[in-house]
Amino acid sequence: MRTPTWLRWLDPLTAMILGVLVLALVVPVPDGVGAGLDTVRTGAIVLLFFLYGARMPTREVVDGLRRFRLQGSMLAATYLVFPVLGLAVQLLPDAVLDPDLRRGLLYLSVLPSTVQSSVVMTSIARGNVAGAITGATISNVLGVLLTPLLVAVLLGATGGGLDGSAVSGILVQLLLPFVVGQCVQPWIGGWLRRHGRLTKVTDRATILLVVFTAVSEAQSEGAWDDLTVGTFVALLVVCGVVLAVMLALTWWGGARLGLDRGDRIALLMCGSKKSAATGLPMAAVLFAPAVAASVALPVIAFHQLQIVVCAVLARRLAGAAPDPA
Repeated sequence: MRTPTWLRWLDPLTAMILGVLVLALVVPVPDGVGAGLDTVRTGAIVLLFFLYGARMPTREVVDGLRRFRLQGSMLAATYLVFPVLGLAVQLLPDAVLDPDLRRGLLYLSVLPSTVQSSVVMTSIARGNVAGAITGATISNVLGVLLTPLLVAVLLGATGGGLDGSAVSGILVQLLLPFVVGQCVQPWIGGWLRRHGRLTKVTDRATILLVVFTAVSEAQSEGAWDDLTVGTFVALLVVCGVVLAVMLALTWWGGARLGLDRGDRIALLMCGSKKSAATGLPMAAVLFAPAVAASVALPVIAFHQLQIVVCAVLARRLAGAAPDPA
């Protein structure tokens, strides 16, 4: 029997992400189980970045750091272009989008890029993984300083401080495993490159865990209780437009900058994303509780949308990539 057209279009990774989204909304995880899942998710992220470090030759990492045009364009997309779009959203009338949700989108626009999903999608799309790792990590480290500053300037937030746990999380969960992997790379790197399925499975498992835990925790905390269908659709449409603009600007902007295909993919995946893992905890520090709750929903919605859309793009880019010599 012939496979329906929509099933052929929907790649397995996207189907799994959508399935996990529905499961997390329908069956929210109890607090005790949720804490265990957070531990599993952290372990998966640590393992993933250890594997990236262990299978990646050190010369590729050094080369990624030396690509100043790539790193500079990532930072410009994250902290200049995105905030301009966030300010443009504020011009929408209340009838289109609630002011609290507009404020949440402005907050979203000043967040750092997500690390794990950006790197995973770059890897799936056969882009410059070393450039994605260094660029996304630099974005997060600078974001601990830049995001509160931009929030204070653009949203007028008061109080709060820097989230030290965000810094330690980046160092312990991302940089340290990657460095340890680099240290053992001469001994196990070749074996890992010959058995690439291990990293591939870890890629996808980590993405699914991040999606499930984020949506499940929001559902358990009642983030969706006062949300109407019309409001949610409007929020998704605005998020979709913002994401589409950023995807177009990063992809074609990379071409205008003279970046090669691998660097353009890294810029596309890192420059168009925002980190819910950093944004949600930081919102609790920067805003009063009532405001923090209102800004959380756009962050969660955009986070899920970017993963689904970029999963499709990553598969299509991988299929269109030229075979290595």
